[in-house]
Amino acid sequence: FALHIGGEADIRGSYCALAVASITNILDDQLRKDADSWVISCQTYEGGFGGERCCEAHGGYTFCGVAALMLLGKSALIHVPSLYRWLAQKQMKFEGGFQGRTNKLVDGCYSFWQAAVFPLLEVAQLTVENNISASFDGKALQEYILVACQDTEIGGLRDKPDKPSDLYHTCYVLSGLSVAQYYTADNIVGGEINRLARLSPIYNICETAERKAREYFGKPKII
Repeated sequence: FALHIGGEADIRGSYCALAVASITNILDDQLRKDADSWVISCQTYEGGFGGERCCEAHGGYTFCGVAALMLLGKSALIHVPSLYRWLAQKQMKFEGGFQGRTNKLVDGCYSFWQAAVFPLLEVAQLTVENNISASFDGKALQEYILVACQDTEIGGLRDKPDKPSDLYHTCYVLSGLSVAQYYTADNIVGGEINRLARLSPIYNICETAERKAREYFGKPKII
């Protein structure tokens, strides 16, 4: 799928097209055709997914790849052991946040892009029944977000200390905080005052919004 007319075609386009088609209940055989084989071809030797074939594994593209395959009902194609290993290695031991690629610095936005893949895999592999608990350190991620990513001068959230806050990072850092609060066994850091709304990790929208969309379009729940 191209991102726009005349634009580039990469794994982001596949996820965006499939997510919109899925939640609006128009995902038919024509849209599914060959999408799974192209997406899985983007999984790299490291275990994560690149934007295209033969590209470096990247946190944002990995989320798009895994979520796209789940929307297609083809998560069994994923080589899960290498993906789990790669994801686990992306959480920084000292900072607690995630890096997006190997040998890169921590970045607050990957709090969602990387962490949200864990609950998707839990559902896809059916390793947990009725209680999704992701395999990353939720407490450490919450602490990185709350201590290092808040811009106390102008508000909003950021990549890391000394970086300016912006709307993009505010969105995905908060999304990652919600994932850490609800999809791990760790307690909410800072108590109930810090509790966010629960997200649907496959769409990155509040569960209440997903429920309303499903009711309107007649779409069954995925996760």
